[in-house]
Amino acid sequence: METPIGIAFNDFVMVATDQTCAHSILLMEDTCEKTYSLSNHLLMSAIGQSGDTTEFAEFMTKNIQLYKLRNAYEMSPSEAANFIRRNLADSLRSRNPFHVNLLVAGFDKKSEQAELYSMDYLAGMVKTEHATHGYGGVFSSGILDRHYKPDMTVEEGYNLLKNCIAEIQKRLIINLPNFGVQIVTKDGIKSLKPIMLERVAFQK
Repeated sequence: METPIGIAFNDFVMVATDQTCAHSILLMEDTCEKTYSLSNHLLMSAIGQSGDTTEFAEFMTKNIQLYKLRNAYEMSPSEAANFIRRNLADSLRSRNPFHVNLLVAGFDKKSEQAELYSMDYLAGMVKTEHATHGYGGVFSSGILDRHYKPDMTVEEGYNLLKNCIAEIQKRLIINLPNFGVQIVTKDGIKSLKPIMLERVAFQK
């Protein structure tokens, strides 16, 4: 039932991920972080089995940081996405594959472009302008298709995320009250104000 939403614009990329941690029918926590900073201009949102997401995210973070230390420069979003995909594909051939769905977002300083990659647990990957995972994507994909523009400002992009989340909270039977929001620009990664249920106005 987890839902990450990623949107890439001309100068930045935004990722919103629900903060709900559940076990069976119990809500354990509603402030759980599912987005991980891989480097100064790269982040990854991971959903799936809780143990798999944490282990895989930490493994990727440490390896990407090690690459930076060895080579004195960061991986580009494209390089990082392909590196992550390769590791996910390799795990499928092991006895304990990682069951995770990912959004990889970053800003390429060479091309000065924001990039977004969507990856599923079978290591299928696509570069896209906007992407979602989970049941929430059923309700938000239509809004993104209709209202997305690549030249939107940060405020307009944030409002587009709010519209998507409002529809998810209105239509989805499972409660997803809080969404953490991160933005990646040429200046790095920054957290924006979380989008919470009581702050979203449902439109009739």
